[in-house]
Amino acid sequence: MYEVHLCGSVTGFTDTRCCPPHLSFPTPPDSLIHVMSEQTQINLTPSKIEDLRQQAIAAAQNAYAPYSHFHVGAALLLEDGSTVTGCNVENASYRLTTCTEQNAIAAAVSLHGPKIRIRAIAVANLNDTASQPCGACRQTIHEFSTPDTIVFFPAEGGTMAQATIAALLPAAFLLTNS
Repeated sequence: MYEVHLCGSVTGFTDTRCCPPHLSFPTPPDSLIHVMSEQTQINLTPSKIEDLRQQAIAAAQNAYAPYSHFHVGAALLLEDGSTVTGCNVENASYRLTTCTEQNAIAAAVSLHGPKIRIRAIAVANLNDTASQPCGACRQTIHEFSTPDTIVFFPAEGGTMAQATIAALLPAAFLLTNS
């Protein structure tokens, strides 16, 4: 039995049992199959997390948001230790707006190639509003992550929340290469 826990750990993949399971699967969900052999140890210090958050805030300063005035930035920490940032870019047709997480990932792929893996991502906005990555961004983050990738995002009251990508998207869409 594979269980995705509220903290993001996956029993049956890791042997950690730290909180009650959120979802249970008789076999690993498709969203975990491609990454189960690539578990990454993530030892992030509080100063590194704060550095990521500050880089995300700095990136949000560059956001193009003339319509919503919702300026968002993201900072990715890649497995090689490098950091890449991105911001949201709006468009008058709204649908063509691109989110900060997707822009940061596109920049990382452009700089480092398609085999990047994200260790952690910090998202920040200049509106002091709680905001988790949207569903499309969760799917994009998942594409370049392991189940243990940590996502830091603004929560209520100006605090920062965190969750693993496995907790944020426990049943991700996945195509197999044939």
